[in-house]
Amino acid sequence: MPDPRACRRLLGHDAAWREFLSVIRSGRLHHAWLLTGPEGIGKATMAFMMARTLLGAQDHDSPVGRRITAGTHADLLVVARGMDEKRHRLRREIVGDDIRPISAFLRRTAAEGGWRVVIVDGAEYMNRTAANAILKILEEPPERAILILTTSVPGRLLPTIRSRCRVLALSPLDDAAMRAVLMDMPSPPPAEQAARILSLAHGAPGRAAGLLAGNAADLANIVTAVMDGTVGDAAGYDIAEQVVRRENGFCVFFDLLCDAISDRTRNLALGAERGREGDPHPARLALLWQDMVRLRAETEQFNLDKLQAVLTALARVSGT
Repeated sequence: MPDPRACRRLLGHDAAWREFLSVIRSGRLHHAWLLTGPEGIGKATMAFMMARTLLGAQDHDSPVGRRITAGTHADLLVVARGMDEKRHRLRREIVGDDIRPISAFLRRTAAEGGWRVVIVDGAEYMNRTAANAILKILEEPPERAILILTTSVPGRLLPTIRSRCRVLALSPLDDAAMRAVLMDMPSPPPAEQAARILSLAHGAPGRAAGLLAGNAADLANIVTAVMDGTVGDAAGYDIAEQVVRRENGFCVFFDLLCDAISDRTRNLALGAERGREGDPHPARLALLWQDMVRLRAETEQFNLDKLQAVLTALARVSGT
């Protein structure tokens, strides 16, 4: 997937984009926007498209457009979780020190004589100090400045932050838009693989890219076998090694496993799937889903052994 900063097309969010453009045309542009929706559906891409429109950089090949792509435009500031250099992964939080440059940025006169735009990508990761710093800015918005926050979990934001933003809710893409996204990739997948990805990506281009990188078809077959109980104890270590050896395999495996548990739970609860003898009650499956989500989060958060986490997941699923 292209970097959101460099993406040339916003696919599947026509209604939200029209709403933004209509507000611009009305001349009553709100000083803060909150882009919400599931992870990987294009919130950051839309935020950069909004910034390009405000800064007159819609033409990616123009000098100002190239400055946006290169991250050197003086009137655009982007804040997100930084890298933990010791652990080689994204930090757990956006902290106060990450937010502090925004105030200095907004005190300056626009270098190119127009708007100043701040994007906070992944605002749900702001800790209390960072959130309070953003709230103070929202309470006293400077002239000719726009803040764009993106979040997959708006409920984690302070209500006072949400209430001061105009919300644009982005929805998962339909199949037609997702096919266009897949065909836009540098190496579009074959038709059979694309169809499989569509069924697993839930309308999220970012998820589709992750599934492609993690060889989702093979991992989906493994998850199916795990859920059907056809994986013996002796095969567990081999499966875990297959998962963690793949690029992005750990994330894709847990995504697919949680999806499979969720689907089985919903189908059994609604009677859409005939329960087999020995199948767990839907309530137990719901607890298993929570357990898997927590296991993945703790493994990633504390940089734990991924191989052991997969082995633990296999044992818990087989024991349910």
